[in-house]
Amino acid sequence: MMSLPFYQKSHEHYDHSYRSKDLRTSMSQYQQEKKRSAIYTHGSTAYSSRSSAAHRQESEAISQASFQQQASQAYSLAASQYSLGSEVSRKAASAYDYGYSHGLTDSRLLLEDYSSKLSPQTKRAKKSLLSGEEKENLPRDYMVPIFSGRQMHVSGITDTEEERIKEAAAYIAQRNLLASEEGIMSKQSTSSKQSVVSKQSTSTLQQEESFEKKSRKVAIREKAERLSLRKTLEETEAYHGKLNEDHLLHAPEFIIKPRSHTVWEKESVKLHCSVAGWPEPRLTWYKNQVPINVHANPGKYIIESRYGMHTLEINSCDFEDTAQYRASAMNVKGELSAYASVVVKRYKGEFDETRFHAGASTMPLSFAVTPYGYASKFEIHFDDKFDVSFGREGETMSLGCRVVITPEIKHFQPEIQWYRNGAPVSPSKWVQTHWSGERATLTFSHLNKEDEGLYTIRVRMGEYYEQYSAYVFVRDADAEIEGAPASPLDVVCLDANKDYIIISWKQPAVDGGSPILGYFIDKCEVGTDSWSQCNDTPVKFARFPVTGLIEGRSYIFRVRAVNKTGIGLPSRVSEPVAALDPAEKARLKSRPSAPWTGQIIVTEEEPSEGIIPGPPTDLSVTEATRSYVVLSWKPPGQRGHEGIMYFVEKCEAGTENWQRVNTELPVKSPRFALFDLAEGKSYCFRVRCSNSAGVGLCSNSAGVGEPSEATEVTVVGDKLDIPKAPGNIIPSRNTDTSVVVSWEESKDAKELVGYYIESSVVGSGKWEPCNNNPVKGSRFTCHGLVTGQSYIFRVRAVNAAGLSEYSQDSEAIEVKAAIGGGVSPEVWPELSDTPGGLTDSRGGVHGASLPTFQKDALLSSKLNKPSLPSSSHKLGQTEVSKVSETVQEELTPSSQKTAPKGKSKSEPLKKKKDLAVPSPPYDITCLESFRDSMVLGWKQPDKTGGTEITGYFVNYREVIGGVAGKWREANIKAVSDTAYKISDLKENTVYQFQVAAMNIAGLGAPSAISECFKCEEWTIAVPGPPHNLKYSEVRKNSLVLQWKPPVHSGRTPVTGYFVDLKEANAKDDQWRGLNEAAIKNKYLKVQGLKEGVSYVFRVRAINQAGVGKPSDLAGPVVAETRPGTKEVVVHVDDDGVISLNFECDQMSPQSEFTWSKDYVSTEDSPRVEVESKGNKTKMTFKDLGTDDLGIYSCDVTDTDGIASSYVIDEEELKRLLALSQEHKFPTVPVKSELAVEILEKGQVRFWMQAEKLSSNAKVSYIFNDKEIFEGPKYKMHIDRNTGIIEMFMEKLQDDDEGTYSFQIQDGKATGHSTIVLIGDVYKNLQKEAEFQRQEWIRKQGPHFAEYLSWEVTGECNVLLKCKVANIKKETHIVWYKDEREISVDEKHDFKDGICTLLITEFSKKDAGFYEVILKDDRGKDKSRLKLVDEAFQELMTEVCRIIALSASDLKIQSTAEGIRLYSFVTYYLDDLKVNWFHNESGIKYTDRVKSGVTGEQIWLQINEPTPNDKGKYVMELFDGKTGHRKTVDLSGQAYDEAFAEFQRLKQAAIAEKNRARVLGGLPDVVTIQEGKALNLTCNVWGDPTPEVSWLKNEKSLASDDHCSLKFESGKTAYFTITGVTTSDSGKYGLVVKNKYGTETSDFTVSVFIPEEEARKAASESQKGSKSK
Repeated sequence: MMSLPFYQKSHEHYDHSYRSKDLRTSMSQYQQEKKRSAIYTHGSTAYSSRSSAAHRQESEAISQASFQQQASQAYSLAASQYSLGSEVSRKAASAYDYGYSHGLTDSRLLLEDYSSKLSPQTKRAKKSLLSGEEKENLPRDYMVPIFSGRQMHVSGITDTEEERIKEAAAYIAQRNLLASEEGIMSKQSTSSKQSVVSKQSTSTLQQEESFEKKSRKVAIREKAERLSLRKTLEETEAYHGKLNEDHLLHAPEFIIKPRSHTVWEKESVKLHCSVAGWPEPRLTWYKNQVPINVHANPGKYIIESRYGMHTLEINSCDFEDTAQYRASAMNVKGELSAYASVVVKRYKGEFDETRFHAGASTMPLSFAVTPYGYASKFEIHFDDKFDVSFGREGETMSLGCRVVITPEIKHFQPEIQWYRNGAPVSPSKWVQTHWSGERATLTFSHLNKEDEGLYTIRVRMGEYYEQYSAYVFVRDADAEIEGAPASPLDVVCLDANKDYIIISWKQPAVDGGSPILGYFIDKCEVGTDSWSQCNDTPVKFARFPVTGLIEGRSYIFRVRAVNKTGIGLPSRVSEPVAALDPAEKARLKSRPSAPWTGQIIVTEEEPSEGIIPGPPTDLSVTEATRSYVVLSWKPPGQRGHEGIMYFVEKCEAGTENWQRVNTELPVKSPRFALFDLAEGKSYCFRVRCSNSAGVGLCSNSAGVGEPSEATEVTVVGDKLDIPKAPGNIIPSRNTDTSVVVSWEESKDAKELVGYYIESSVVGSGKWEPCNNNPVKGSRFTCHGLVTGQSYIFRVRAVNAAGLSEYSQDSEAIEVKAAIGGGVSPEVWPELSDTPGGLTDSRGGVHGASLPTFQKDALLSSKLNKPSLPSSSHKLGQTEVSKVSETVQEELTPSSQKTAPKGKSKSEPLKKKKDLAVPSPPYDITCLESFRDSMVLGWKQPDKTGGTEITGYFVNYREVIGGVAGKWREANIKAVSDTAYKISDLKENTVYQFQVAAMNIAGLGAPSAISECFKCEEWTIAVPGPPHNLKYSEVRKNSLVLQWKPPVHSGRTPVTGYFVDLKEANAKDDQWRGLNEAAIKNKYLKVQGLKEGVSYVFRVRAINQAGVGKPSDLAGPVVAETRPGTKEVVVHVDDDGVISLNFECDQMSPQSEFTWSKDYVSTEDSPRVEVESKGNKTKMTFKDLGTDDLGIYSCDVTDTDGIASSYVIDEEELKRLLALSQEHKFPTVPVKSELAVEILEKGQVRFWMQAEKLSSNAKVSYIFNDKEIFEGPKYKMHIDRNTGIIEMFMEKLQDDDEGTYSFQIQDGKATGHSTIVLIGDVYKNLQKEAEFQRQEWIRKQGPHFAEYLSWEVTGECNVLLKCKVANIKKETHIVWYKDEREISVDEKHDFKDGICTLLITEFSKKDAGFYEVILKDDRGKDKSRLKLVDEAFQELMTEVCRIIALSASDLKIQSTAEGIRLYSFVTYYLDDLKVNWFHNESGIKYTDRVKSGVTGEQIWLQINEPTPNDKGKYVMELFDGKTGHRKTVDLSGQAYDEAFAEFQRLKQAAIAEKNRARVLGGLPDVVTIQEGKALNLTCNVWGDPTPEVSWLKNEKSLASDDHCSLKFESGKTAYFTITGVTTSDSGKYGLVVKNKYGTETSDFTVSVFIPEEEARKAASESQKGSKSK
């Protein structure tokens, strides 16, 4: 049995639902909702009560029918199959109507049997009312599901969870609609259930037991009938399976759409529509996206459906019926909606219906209308508010507060909206909202870490709103395995298509005490409870493409983290996602191409058959990691009428060896994920197309297209790096239980997800997470701390590649409230990065700046009222309107306003004689005019009298017929602003005005009388002019212009401003704009001025209606830098305090410094302190952070405009914080951090280098938090000149594992550097030290300076070589192969220190282990070389490469058989692969064309060459990695000459083959006794048959009776002498001859007489005896 991986040994696989046994999959939850919610089922047209009677009749008829009747009816239904889906829905509706009409209020009894078929039955399935036999016939898989319309308008595949669940089920229904067996079984089961439900006389248990017992004969007969029926059904199913379902199904289409209506109150209205489609669409009515429940308001709504016409009737309409209504039609092909609006008008005109003309979304139903008109103001307060909350995964939590709204208006409820981190919270299965009429609650049924964040409740009443915020923290659930990591979070789908779905997630903050090794991804098909693991090995990258999906199915996913301890809990399941291409989703969402007519309409987008598809285009690598690569491309522009599938190919960069990746499963979508790529290697990719016609570069049945272009070279590896650790962790006090932590963001971080913050009580060594959901930005408030405890903090960054290292620990901070108490606005810094910019509400009601409401808003006692965001603005954007008011209770008393800044307010005032009254104001203008009031604006006096102006008084008078009346006082109390609203004026009356300024010296002279202004209602849409323009910071080429917004903003809020300038003496047509796009700030730094030139400026406001008229002019002002002008400078003191400093030498005794941020006074800012003394001022930052970014300016009053500014942007902020940290905690600059190295003898050297050290510098050496000192084990040394600090150790022992630190103290500055040597790092270092020690010992005797290696010579021999050192004459060297000594003929010469072993003609027999040993009396050393497996293959590749390089050029040789191409190599090995190509195409070898090797010759034989054999021939020698080519051109003259020589040789061969010849049979000499018969036979060959003649002694010999000569069958010649005589002795010859040649075969006949032979023998013997 295979052992499990360590991360699965103690793990129970999560096949059950997510964490809780009570939770079910999304499909099961949908069924549960359907059971619980009868209103959705009964509210739809399919379940209309109007049709229930017909359904009951049908049910009774079915219950009375016999089994045979049911079978025949089922068969007819199977044949007509169109009505299967609708029949099931009608039967279910009938059962529901029956139960409802008879008082069966338990929806479980009504829907349980029907809904149980929607998904596999769970373990706790309720008892069925069917018999066991009927249960047998029930379908085991899904049936056609019936759904109720829900939520938003959707058609096709949608993005919300419930819609996608329904859509996945609709796909299943579409897939199974034609399966007749399931349809008929469902009808049988439905009929059985209806008959059961109709029996009300007995209980459920009695009904189950009421079935009669059957005899064996009846049971056999019924079984036979069932088998017969099943066979019939299978035949019918096979027949209909051949039909194209696309011709049978048709998506819904509105023939008649509902029409919008405007009616009076108490009237009734009817909405009509007609829908076509097949199966018959089910229609549901919605009001403001909520399904209409006809039973919730009896008599209010009537829903009818007759003869294809659907009707919604609304009786006795009231104001709340004003809404948008939607008719949603849905069948298995999709969903389609049509909209209509109903506006209910009131007789008294309290409501203006024109506000609804732009659609229902332009104004909520809670707009500010009262029975007496528009409400002047709503006061919204929060009581019993929720605070910062802490929860744990899996728990429930509820946030709520009581909302008090004054005045209270009946029938008008506020609009309640919840936000998380600025994003609206929508109700779901995880979170629900509730409004009881006075209390708003947000309930979490099952907390998840995804729920962590800042929660804001916004209460909107008409044009007024108020909001409140608090943070919710969610801690991890207890791990099932101790030490296992926490669950990941935010599992979402990044990309989906037919072939794969890319899933991403966020890493958890808690790893369980050991690093996370990776993640497992699980999938579950919607509608099932079975989870399956998608990856065999953990993946570290937080993105993964899941493959192996079924097209059209919907899936949910979850992720689990694993460390060495085990696998953690799974994450929250993702939203369901369908495995469909985006283009397919769009097709399903779109309307059908034509109404259901049975015809196919061919359009330009759907070309007819016969078009060759073009190549795929824009192929690119969209994502590359070490685990996978994702390709994306565009389909061919021309693809023909048939579908196209894709095949993906890869090849290593630099080669043309293309390999198909998806050999088994073709890709159907233009995106694909590739796995199993070698990390670090470079690849190119391309795509081929195919269909049923075959695979080509791009093909369909019409032909073969072109391939896509190959991608650029892609290196396999993670393109995204793990972020660097954040820096400069700074905690600051906030409340008694919270601390604000700020940090420097990670540098060069890509795709940053956020940051995790951890805290630890000082000295505890235990770290706890402060957040479980990564936060963005560089500040975070850590809550839940213990008051009085001291904490340190650290931060780490996270992206998809992983988590960064931890930052350095922060300084310790004691948890207690900051000075002043309360929560500062920067407690929620993350809001600056969230959409909407929600802020914590601190009081005050937000009102709009529309003209209609501005009239009453000016009567309010609140200043600076932000407007409600419009649809074109982000949530939370505000517009500020500062207008003085008639009610002045909030104005500061003049006695307090006159106190100089920076001094005590109780300090005695300056003597009045030292001051003067201000000069008159000027440039009075009308900023806004109403029916009975006007808003004036003016410019402050040029001279303030040596002190600030405390207020203004306004007088006015009527001008009738050109005659001015008496002056009247407009205000009794002085107004502080340069704008004021005068009320109680007469409409259409002309007025004049005067304004006088006041300071503590008294009231100044009044201004000049203004021009005449008429009091009338302004109706212009564009905004009025900005006012109170002023300039400052005048320099030779720049100045700063400031203004206030127009009082009259027009019909829509002001969206920006345009600034114009011209030279003071220029004409009006020479104005030029300074900004092309409108700016939102109410200030602008004007650059590019010409020194010494006088300018004037004006400002214009813009809103959605257009640009308003310009403001009064500012200036003229001369662009010049006055002598003595100084600038604001920044300073960081030794304590790290950051301040801005300014000095002025031109102050008067009454002058004061005024600081502002972004040109808004910082007088009440809690973040800065201002200190002024003499002619110097300093603004000190208490805690400089991102909230302090901006422009800081300092103005000097009672001067000629002396001012200066300083910009603190993000870069400057980082610089200042780093400088502050350096000054506060000075450090010794380090040139090199602490490092460790191994010396020659295995000694260990720890060293670091500081930039510089003084003579007083001291160093402490720390090991495992204990100081160590110099002794036998440690040797320390400090070089203060170079700054090098060293520590030496002779040897590393096991107890030396730990942390080493060098701590430097050089005066006030400190520094330290640490190196951690634990685990594998220490073991490797220890091994390295021991290795170096052994190496040093080894080198004391003979040793190898270079170990054994191989080299291939130019002669293709293998040379084994090594380099030796420290040898002497007595040193011996011995070679071994496979532990057997190799005898070497030559004695080694060590003069050059090189030892070699030559192996000629290296082949497989030479594979093995080679070893060489050096030895003498000092010791020995050995070197071993492995030449097997991969090493041998590598050597053989090199040998083959050298052999290939030795190949000679291709030569051409003609033979009698044809033409031969050949090349010679040094020697040939079978490992050298030979490929021949003809005109760049591989040659297919046949009997005519052959390839081979003879000795060292590699040849290609072309027998019987033809003109088709002409061309370029290439011989490729492949050495295993690279192909080496030799080419020859066999065409033109080369071919002609070779072919001619072939013809010649061929003819010569034919002649040689067919010439006459004697094959054999004649001896060279024949010795025969006289009188004997001589018979000789020989074989003759020739084509044509040769002529045969005989010769004797070179003369012709004829046949006679003595000598018989015969030639038979053209093959055999006979020579016969019946009785030989001595005269027959002689030389004979056989001559054969044909047209190809002649051949003669000679033989000698010697005839002897026996007596003569005896005599000769005797005589010879006698001669021999005499000679003796």
